[in-house]
Amino acid sequence: MKNLILLLSILTIISCKEEQKSEKNNEEIIMTEPDGGIGNGAVSPEVAFAQGIESAHNKEDWNAKKAVSFDISLSFGGQERLNGKVTSLTNSSKVRVDKNNNTQLIYDGEQVFLCPANADAKGARFDMFTWQYFFALPFKLTDPGTNWEQLESVEMDNNTYDVGKLTFGENIGDAPDDWYVVYQERETGLLHAAGYIVTYGSGDQKKAEENPHAIVYSDYKVIDGVPVATKWSFHDWNLKDGFGDKLGEATLSNIVFFNAEDKLFEKPEDSKVIEKE
Repeated sequence: MKNLILLLSILTIISCKEEQKSEKNNEEIIMTEPDGGIGNGAVSPEVAFAQGIESAHNKEDWNAKKAVSFDISLSFGGQERLNGKVTSLTNSSKVRVDKNNNTQLIYDGEQVFLCPANADAKGARFDMFTWQYFFALPFKLTDPGTNWEQLESVEMDNNTYDVGKLTFGENIGDAPDDWYVVYQERETGLLHAAGYIVTYGSGDQKKAEENPHAIVYSDYKVIDGVPVATKWSFHDWNLKDGFGDKLGEATLSNIVFFNAEDKLFEKPEDSKVIEKE
């Protein structure tokens, strides 16, 4: 039952925030500082926390690269959920998913296309955006409209993690009431995990907070100077008790940065548009 709840929840985490920020310069940072900063041009401790994670992941090097691709093998409850290749521009303005079942998803910066046109469209927009968003999360923590709150650090497995809560400004994506609780490895500065709720579809934050989950990042490898996690695991989670039962996992491989040609994200001939649900 928990596996089903997670799958239904995660299937709604379509990162519509990606669409709203389409074609924005990914160097542009517009952040809300709860205390208005600390003067002299310095950012608040809350924003410094987010910037610290981005710095540990070498966001500057990430931004200098045009595109990235990776193979992903994902399962929940022992059942394969996705096997294929995800490709995107590093600013997330265009995304492509090539599944091993010979279906394709293309986001050209404006619309989502499914190819072939007669393929099953169930969960298409989810697959289009969610996995790419989870992959790029360490580089998106100071995107326009992000707000940060410091939380108490926690001790887990003989390690200390600094913790911050990410919320969003009004009209940021389809689910501005979503939030993430982000865990940073104190020793390395890298992203360890993110707890989250899902309000997309219902808009009911209180109800969503009754069923939070988390993604844990591990097995980091440095690819062209950029640390990226090659293992994900999904868990039951709450802020008080931390990480519970493991519900799903993913393995990432063949992670490559490259100069993608525009035609890679063009609408396929035999395709149909997948509208927002």
